[in-house]
Amino acid sequence: MVGGAGALLGLAAGSAQAAEVSFATHCVPPAGIDPVDGTTKVEITAPATAKVGDTVNVVWKFVQAASKNPDIIDLPANSVQPSGTLKAAGAQTADIAMQGPRENPAIPKGGNMVLSDMKGTLKLTTAGEVTLTPDAYTVNAMSTDTKCTPKETVQKAATIEVAPGDGGTTSATPTDTSSATPTDTPSATDSASASASPSDGTGDGQTDFTGKEVDIPYTCQSPIGEKKATSPIQINAKKDGGSFGLTVQFKKSVMDSPADIPAGSVKPSMEVVLGGADKGTVHVEGPTNSKAIKSGDPIEIPDLTGTYKPGASGSSTLSPGVLTINALGTTTTCKPDRTAVSLTLDTTQQASGAAGGTSSSGGTSSSSGGGLAETGSSDHGALKALGLVAGTAVLLGAAVFTFMPGRRTR
Repeated sequence: MVGGAGALLGLAAGSAQAAEVSFATHCVPPAGIDPVDGTTKVEITAPATAKVGDTVNVVWKFVQAASKNPDIIDLPANSVQPSGTLKAAGAQTADIAMQGPRENPAIPKGGNMVLSDMKGTLKLTTAGEVTLTPDAYTVNAMSTDTKCTPKETVQKAATIEVAPGDGGTTSATPTDTSSATPTDTPSATDSASASASPSDGTGDGQTDFTGKEVDIPYTCQSPIGEKKATSPIQINAKKDGGSFGLTVQFKKSVMDSPADIPAGSVKPSMEVVLGGADKGTVHVEGPTNSKAIKSGDPIEIPDLTGTYKPGASGSSTLSPGVLTINALGTTTTCKPDRTAVSLTLDTTQQASGAAGGTSSSGGTSSSSGGGLAETGSSDHGALKALGLVAGTAVLLGAAVFTFMPGRRTR
């Protein structure tokens, strides 16, 4: 007997039975990752006897998943949720939708995948022998799915002897076969500006300059491939002597966290592109998340800050550039498909400033022709934050890091 096994809800309930079955399995992770072949072992628990009209509970327990957690990143606790289909056959034919809670211990690199028990119900409609056989299942981890299907004929795992009920019906009524796998998939902003009218950075004695909000489409290269996302971005500046403290604001908030994320695990940065009189880039970044983020809570990203030391005198433009996200040992680089000017400043050339193709002590660097070289940083200015990150996941043999802006405006 297995603790928590399914029991008959009707008065004619028989004692629970549990049987284990193994089958070769083919698992398909998200796009860009090679399929995984392995052996799945499950234990199905159901009542041994019942009668027509009863609704019975069944339990699918994973004795062994198709593969281990690969040696890429540690998988956080409560980040994996299984769902699947249990086939009823014999006197009654039905697809039983099964689902488990998003509950798992932290799984280290190379550790065994631990999946929660899945549960479902079946209303019995026909007298006779009803067999239960495991079929395809899906593993959802932090908003990404790995789909696993049997590669061979699976043996039955349990049998229910169904006796006629009061006025016993004989027609079979299949249960709902809809998938119960939840997904957290916020939509990206659809439009992107091809150009923008920059804010005016002139004015005697002016020290604070507010940039224009511009929509920037990004292509993000993650460990498993590409992911596209668009976000409204605004660059602001605060003058400090001959230099400017910068902030980059992503105007869309991040998605709600699909799983528990530990403190100190997410760090964003960006290269702001200079144009007009000046050339090069300015590095801005924020600290890692100071607190753990619980599943379902909004992902709050700290301020991105940096200092721009002009390398030329004249009218200089600032545009969003390459975005980098480091999380749990993985790096995702997001390059703009096209960019637009958010802010224009009247600048005066400073020693070791941006133009000229060399890094400066002021937190800027450049590349001739306005390239996107990585730069240093400094912590000047009271600056506001980024909002573009989603989750990190490892699924039955593959890791994925994706970014999706949420719907909620900050």
